[in-house]
Amino acid sequence: MEDMFQVGIITSPHGVRGEVKVFPTTDDNNRFKKLKECYIEYKNELMPVKAKGCKFFKNMVILKFEDFDNMNDVEKFRQCKILVDREHAVSLDEDEFFVADLLGMQVVDEDMNPLGELADVIETGANDVYVIKNKQGDEILIPAIKDCILDVNMNERIMKVHLLKYSDD
Repeated sequence: MEDMFQVGIITSPHGVRGEVKVFPTTDDNNRFKKLKECYIEYKNELMPVKAKGCKFFKNMVILKFEDFDNMNDVEKFRQCKILVDREHAVSLDEDEFFVADLLGMQVVDEDMNPLGELADVIETGANDVYVIKNKQGDEILIPAIKDCILDVNMNERIMKVHLLKYSDD
């Protein structure tokens, strides 16, 4: 399982006081209001930083970090990822999982016949859709709903699913 989760990408400095514009890569932008400790991936190294302020502007988040007080201090962080460790990630409800933890999981049907590996998660308006790739490279799309996702065993890294019947009618 992943230890670090990406929550955003710094796009540019914002103003002259060391704030940065962040494109959020999390599905809950409000998580930035509680963000305190995080990391900036800079030159393939993780730099620990402390967030001390957050504002929202259109689809972007404006963040202020401690010890960075002018535009020149943060200019170098353009296109850098912002990550949090598992300890500082948002808490999940029962039957909720981080996408990073699901990727690569083996997927089987109700009879434990292998279907493939969970390769991607597509976020739609209604529910997520899991993309399962088999050994031949074919894809199976499964909606992430209770009728289809029967069990997720994180310890064994196996997801048991029910395939819905398809009709051309």
